[in-house]
Amino acid sequence: MFDHISIGVRDVARSKRFYDAALGPLGYRLLSEGQDSLGYGIGKVTLWLLQTDRPVPADPRSGLHFAFRAPDIRSVGEFYIAALETGGTDNGAPGERLEYSPGYYAAYVLDPDGYRLEAYHAEDEQPDRPAHDGND
Repeated sequence: MFDHISIGVRDVARSKRFYDAALGPLGYRLLSEGQDSLGYGIGKVTLWLLQTDRPVPADPRSGLHFAFRAPDIRSVGEFYIAALETGGTDNGAPGERLEYSPGYYAAYVLDPDGYRLEAYHAEDEQPDRPAHDGND
């Protein structure tokens, strides 16, 4: 559905350290880097991080979160560990989420700006099946 998403960050260098580490285990790479922007994806940029003095305030109760597909369960755990080691905050340890569906394995973190991120692997996922709403 979406071609790409852009979010504002306060410190692009801090965000680069975090997103390089957290998204690497999921197969996402830094594909574009400017003085005030970073672009991540696989093959093409699908997530833009733009430095700004006024990012949208992160609100853990807003329902907003960004979910990233993981190639396997192991990479979900690696995402979680890397995120915590580079300035992220725990928002749900890796584990199966039976309340969403059998075989749905996810981990949740807050990035350095407070955005809610999820890495998930779903054994029975169909290409058009949406991830859950991230209210963990």
